[in-house]
Amino acid sequence: MPSSYQAPTRGDQAKKTTHSQSAESNISHDTATVQQLISRKGDTVFTISPKDTLSTAVKVLRDRRIGALLVADGTGALQGILSERDIVRKLAETPGQTLPQTVGENMTSKVETCAPSEPLVSVLKRMNQGRFRHMPVVEDGQLCGILTIGDVVNYRLNELEYEALQLKQMIVG
Repeated sequence: MPSSYQAPTRGDQAKKTTHSQSAESNISHDTATVQQLISRKGDTVFTISPKDTLSTAVKVLRDRRIGALLVADGTGALQGILSERDIVRKLAETPGQTLPQTVGENMTSKVETCAPSEPLVSVLKRMNQGRFRHMPVVEDGQLCGILTIGDVVNYRLNELEYEALQLKQMIVG
């Protein structure tokens, strides 16, 4: 004869329970950092001189299939950033006269940067709040990479897929 269901009682051995994510678990010591993403993505950074023309910048953006160039002086120090958005805005302001202009005249000089130790969650928040898509990674005054909002979102999606797989294995296993 099959046994019937009996509800658990206080004397039964407690099973491990799970809890949905909280602010504490989302910002735990295991939070992904910029360095983790850079180590996967690579630290290649494409730079251009402030003296170069927008015509040169457009060709580099096209050839490299990227959306922004970091502007650096002869010593490699970050001077600004030039994005596709900057160029499009200038094209609208000065039609037919834009491409001969210099990068230095059209770059964004005030550049938000992040450190390799910074949590990706804070970088994503800053990018979202500032409405920009590219962030240089700087350590001790030196460029050591660049993140795009797509890089950060893709990294997080991969983490979520891995977490879902782990949960599924725990439930099935």
